[in-house]
Amino acid sequence: MATTNYASTFIQVADDCPVTEAEVPRAKADKATVASLQYDLLAAKPYELTSDDLLFEVHATRRGVTDSDREQARNAFFAKSQACLRASPLCKRYGWGLHHDEHGRVALVGLGTEEYARLAKDDTLKQLKAMRSKRA
Repeated sequence: MATTNYASTFIQVADDCPVTEAEVPRAKADKATVASLQYDLLAAKPYELTSDDLLFEVHATRRGVTDSDREQARNAFFAKSQACLRASPLCKRYGWGLHHDEHGRVALVGLGTEEYARLAKDDTLKQLKAMRSKRA
């Protein structure tokens, strides 16, 4: 089973991110988006979920996976390779960096905050950029 987890890593916002300060993503037409679901989970549970946990929870919520089917659905979900959080709309569009601690658990870090600036300069962390939305 492939994993999307990182450890001791900071994912910075994409170079073409359109905002200068982090924004909270909103649901559209009363339907939660990938960005709003990811934000809600990470805001409620900083450093509790790994990238794999987050991606699967969003998938399961959007697909209506029942509790009894979760293990089988998770195995099926990760049987195929999945995009890592560098492709998350939180990093590409909404101005959120993602800090992965030494155990792979993730927390949101808003662009324009002192914490973001500190983590972006921390040479003990692997520094990655989110994927661009448009080709260079």
